[in-house]
Amino acid sequence: MNSTDEPTIQQLFDLTGKTVLISGASGYLGGAMARGLAEAGARLIVSSRDRSRAQQTADQMPDPHKLNHIGIELDHMEEASIDQGFESALKEAGQIDVLVNNGNDPVGADWRDVTGEEFSRHLKNATGYFLLARKLRDHIVARQAYGSVIMIGSMYGVVGSYPEAYEGICNASPVAYHTMKGGLIHQTRHLSVYWAKDRVRVNCLSPGPFPSEAAPAHLAERLCEHSPMGRMGKPSELKGAAVFLASDASSYITGQNILVDGGWTAW
Repeated sequence: MNSTDEPTIQQLFDLTGKTVLISGASGYLGGAMARGLAEAGARLIVSSRDRSRAQQTADQMPDPHKLNHIGIELDHMEEASIDQGFESALKEAGQIDVLVNNGNDPVGADWRDVTGEEFSRHLKNATGYFLLARKLRDHIVARQAYGSVIMIGSMYGVVGSYPEAYEGICNASPVAYHTMKGGLIHQTRHLSVYWAKDRVRVNCLSPGPFPSEAAPAHLAERLCEHSPMGRMGKPSELKGAAVFLASDASSYITGQNILVDGGWTAW
């Protein structure tokens, strides 16, 4: 390739013409990632269990190219809703190029008192992620196009948590959450190998410590003690990684887990 054929860095990160389906875009971290994708030129399809809430979130997103972002009803914890929601998204948008599996049905109980039913339900998040990813893969293959799946993992899918960070403040970091996020990271690796020939990249973006204002008092202070950077992450610091994985800037990257954790997992 000579220099005249080489894409510029602006072209590589440009999402103009791409449609992104993202779950959980009304959340603390999901909102920042969705805004970043929209600012890079993508048309968004925002999903929620509540269609009106989804559309309200979509309407609040940046829309520099007047694309009219879409809100759809989709519950990633229910297979029938996944089928119906994905078809609805295709009907309204015509195509989907990128999937961001970000929605999360939470569990609060830790290892001391979590029930089997609560544990199993939380693992269904990973099931929903897979079913949605397979929907995108089949759609991309049918179009003979290129696609990108972005799983949202966690540093807690890679390392255990520090008991003293939570002691006396709140429950320990939930074991079901650690189990589910660790499984998602390996699901990413597995699917990436099988779908590479289908021109569908599968990667995972794993945030580190990003406690919201709703987090228990003093928890952030405790967590800062374990961060090489000595501070918590800001939601805007996930924008770059999300756009990178969605765009052609990462066209030769698949099966990877990108940690945005201030160095937490480096020691």
